[in-house]
Amino acid sequence: MNLDIKAFDFDLPETLIAQHPLDDRAGSRLMALERATGSLRHLTFTGITGLLKQGDVLVLNDTKVVPARLFVTRATGGKVELLLVREERKGLWECMIRNSRGLKPGSLLFFTGHGRACIKEKGEGLWTCAFEDVDPWELMERAGRVPLPPYIKREPSEEDRARYQTVFAGPKGAVAAPTAGLHFTEALLDEIRGMGVEVLSLTLHTGPGTFLPVRVDDIAIHKMHREYYSIPRPVFDAVRAARAGGRRVIAVGTTATRALEAAAATGLDNPVLAGSTDIFIYPGYDFRVIDGLLTNFHLPRSTLLMLVCAFAGRERVLAAYKEAVERQYRFFSYGDAMFIA
Repeated sequence: MNLDIKAFDFDLPETLIAQHPLDDRAGSRLMALERATGSLRHLTFTGITGLLKQGDVLVLNDTKVVPARLFVTRATGGKVELLLVREERKGLWECMIRNSRGLKPGSLLFFTGHGRACIKEKGEGLWTCAFEDVDPWELMERAGRVPLPPYIKREPSEEDRARYQTVFAGPKGAVAAPTAGLHFTEALLDEIRGMGVEVLSLTLHTGPGTFLPVRVDDIAIHKMHREYYSIPRPVFDAVRAARAGGRRVIAVGTTATRALEAAAATGLDNPVLAGSTDIFIYPGYDFRVIDGLLTNFHLPRSTLLMLVCAFAGRERVLAAYKEAVERQYRFFSYGDAMFIA
């Protein structure tokens, strides 16, 4: 099995990277890949109703993206961009810092208006910051920006506050959208439920582990950042019942996949339903839970692409991506979707 990072590369014209959402959430294109044969079909997203069937269990990730990008001032007067990643406890956050040269434990960062943060320590790619005289949640709502990924070459707009968010978003905590879910409207979900598909939700707060690049040649050495997840007991019981009854469990997105597979790592009968996971799924992984996957088209060499290759086979996935490029599908967060079963 080829686990060299180059094996997960492909040519992608920059013009195919979606910079804006479509006017209609459900108006994107949908490529359907049959795992058993590698055959492809080309649909619009509403055509997902023809790919689902009565008895299926569709699992969504209901995490809500927070406006986690903040611009702050150093004691020297220089500007720093802060991305709030995860709350360790009240007032103490793990953060990513751009323009961090010269910062060290004890350095102070000041916010417009009032309040400051003190850097406590630097970990593996993340800093721990203690907020003083300011509530980080209130600060994000007042002054934060939507954390659009770097391949979207523009500043976030007011539109992104609604569109870089699923219509079913609930618990706050993600710094990247669960993008496969962006295509659904309430009307489409109602139609799917009306077909006899069980639509369920779990939460995985998408963090930098999802989007940080792989910087090693042998992908088996790569370490994921941990992300918090929570699965209600009735949701996992419904998933387990579906599997026992020979019905399909279809994950909406790589994040829902990782939460389900992390929970089942200790067995379907003894799942861990909440906690932090650094599970990294790449070819050779034995899937315990999912039978189908709805996902967007991902970056070359990304952990997301590796997960999709683990599920459907690297050669078949890369062949499908080649056809997607030829047919000018739109890629990444605001791009088109792929259904694999």
